[in-house]
Amino acid sequence: MPGTGELREQWAQLAGSGVEAVQVGDDLLARWAEPHRRYHNLRHLEAVLAHLDRLGSWSRPVRLGAWYHDAVYLPGREDNEEVSAGLARSGLTAIGWDGSLVDEVVRLVHLTASHRAAAFDAGGAELCDADLAVLGSPGPDYESYRRAVRAEYATVDDEAWRIGRRRVLQEFLDREHIFATATGRRLWERPARVNLTGELEGLQS
Repeated sequence: MPGTGELREQWAQLAGSGVEAVQVGDDLLARWAEPHRRYHNLRHLEAVLAHLDRLGSWSRPVRLGAWYHDAVYLPGREDNEEVSAGLARSGLTAIGWDGSLVDEVVRLVHLTASHRAAAFDAGGAELCDADLAVLGSPGPDYESYRRAVRAEYATVDDEAWRIGRRRVLQEFLDREHIFATATGRRLWERPARVNLTGELEGLQS
């Protein structure tokens, strides 16, 4: 698991170094480091922020959205994004951020439940693509991701897992584009389809 020093610096650049901002940031880092997380952890947060770099996204709301998008994560829970968005609203409001910025972060966090950004929604497209970039990672990295997600759902029996996972994979493959930005499509669309198709075939065998 990565250290938190660099992440703390990134948080301070986004949210400030006041007492309230530091407390909110520490709470977020503690959440991302919860022991039940095998994929949706500090490494994933670092990766999403790095993918935003590759996409050339420096928007403060988008980066704050990355920090909050999986701040609450319990496998099998259907309202993780909703609760994470509520945490974003309370935390950023406590820091003293303007209501319009808080509203935008909350909107972006909600959007990661479906990963369907409208064509005109640049910020939403960037955050969703950064979150999904792992789907287009090299084969060994994708396999590590697949195993980590399965480990998070260790309490789900194999048959129920296959049914649910097949549904998720097929939903992505049925889309005209998995990625919403031009850069995301160039970098990750083709390998993502190869990875998802391979996993789906393995689940059907």
